[in-house]
Amino acid sequence: MMGAYRKYGTCFFERYAITSLRTLLGHKFDDLINDDRPDLQSADRKRLGIEVTRAMEPGKEAANQMLKGLAGFPRQDDVPGYDEVIERGYGYGIHEGKYIGGLELRYWQSARPLRDIIANKVGKVSSGFYGSFDEFGLFVFCKDPLDEVLVAKTIKYTMDLQKDNEVKYRRLFLSDQNGLYACNLDDGIKFEFRVTYCPVSSEQRREFYLEALEY
Repeated sequence: MMGAYRKYGTCFFERYAITSLRTLLGHKFDDLINDDRPDLQSADRKRLGIEVTRAMEPGKEAANQMLKGLAGFPRQDDVPGYDEVIERGYGYGIHEGKYIGGLELRYWQSARPLRDIIANKVGKVSSGFYGSFDEFGLFVFCKDPLDEVLVAKTIKYTMDLQKDNEVKYRRLFLSDQNGLYACNLDDGIKFEFRVTYCPVSSEQRREFYLEALEY
């Protein structure tokens, strides 16, 4: 089954991130293009650069093994949406994210825990790996559900980690199947004003999914 798919790539998730940002957060992101180092850039390649990555906590691999049957294991007639996930190769954005399509399987298999991936990306942006932009952002797809407590801990961890760095992320975007947490990492802001939560309906998820496929 896997041999029928086109080459694996991360562009689906990068385009999904673009659509999420444009739809949920407005015109600041209208001119984003999908590039590399970082993955999303403003059209002038100067104003804004956003790296896109993914996180999955330890121990989830075994729990998700059955669902990875959709990546090419024998057909399961009782699974809603099976045909679509098989045909498209992606499951993120439909059916509450329960199914992993063949094209995204490697994407999640190579995911790290949230703290590890943030530490890695903070190190890269501070080293100049992503070049020079007026503002940097980090967009993290999270396979596991997010909540306010986890988001608060992640913000504190990220800010502590990069507090002495000259080049740092000013925005952190944490996305799960049900919503997007847009986090401001600038200094001098009260915590209650740091986070904007944008819920995502099932209809919006499907729109994001289709746009990411056909962008």
